[in-house]
Amino acid sequence: MLRLYDFAASANCYKVRLLAAHLGLELERVPVDLFAGESQTPQHMARNPAGRTPVLELESGEHLAESGAILLYLAEGTALLPGDKLSRARAAQWLFFEQNLLEPNIGTGRFWILTGRAEGHEALVERWQKVGRHSLDVLERHLAANDFLLGADYSVADIGLYAYTHVAGDAGIELVEAQPGFMNDLEPYPATAGAGGASAHG
Repeated sequence: MLRLYDFAASANCYKVRLLAAHLGLELERVPVDLFAGESQTPQHMARNPAGRTPVLELESGEHLAESGAILLYLAEGTALLPGDKLSRARAAQWLFFEQNLLEPNIGTGRFWILTGRAEGHEALVERWQKVGRHSLDVLERHLAANDFLLGADYSVADIGLYAYTHVAGDAGIELVEAQPGFMNDLEPYPATAGAGGASAHG
């Protein structure tokens, strides 16, 4: 069985769980408490030298980190990842966009606000919100002419971008909730996650 090293409040982890649900894949979830430092232990660092979640442990015992890479791996050979070279590259393009512009701003801003770290850092949060809104504008422009990110068909790209888009508040973009197998088990950050410590939203 595939094993997912997972933090329930991380949208990066949620997108892996969502794809697995769509595909009917069973995952053994292994909680990693980021606030307790469990992602920085030697054991977890051996799975992912970056000390982040999610990490997927394959049946071979090998480990794969980074949510976009995990999505592409799991979607391989399914209807959620196109077979032609250009469409596959475009799926990767949107997953790179998500990790480069959307997740670092919407994800980080969300994390700081919900865990009580934003007070005294208003200018920083405002910058994240500004760039986050720009990222959502990019999506809205593209989706104005397309049903889904790759055109007519729902794909791994929509799953990847949904995870943080749907918690951005008033974005008004609903990509995946009507799809078969949809689930949302994204948990809130724990109430004890306030002040101090490194960012744990990833």
